Amino acid sequence: MLSTFRIIALLEGLSYILLLFIATPLKYFAEDPQYVKLLGMPHGLLFVAYVALAIFLRSKYKWNNTSFFIILLCSLLPFGTFYADVKYFKPLAH
Repeated sequence: MLSTFRIIALLEGLSYILLLFIATPLKYFAEDPQYVKLLGMPHGLLFVAYVALAIFLRSKYKWNNTSFFIILLCSLLPFGTFYADVKYFKPLAH
């Protein structure tokens, strides 16, 4: 389950970066909203999956409240899921 969570975290982080730094500027500066529409739904589904799996895995890996809060916060920050992977998920995989 951890490997699935890591893949979802990677995809969620990547979709967020594409949405923030490519799709949104294209929407407002080039008046082309198609990329936001294209990336919005997959990003939303990945975000929900990330949060749901974090809640599910919290008890299995015994994350304390601070670690769990940081893991959830990472889903809201650009590049945050990459940090969470290195700091919290990758050490658990070994």
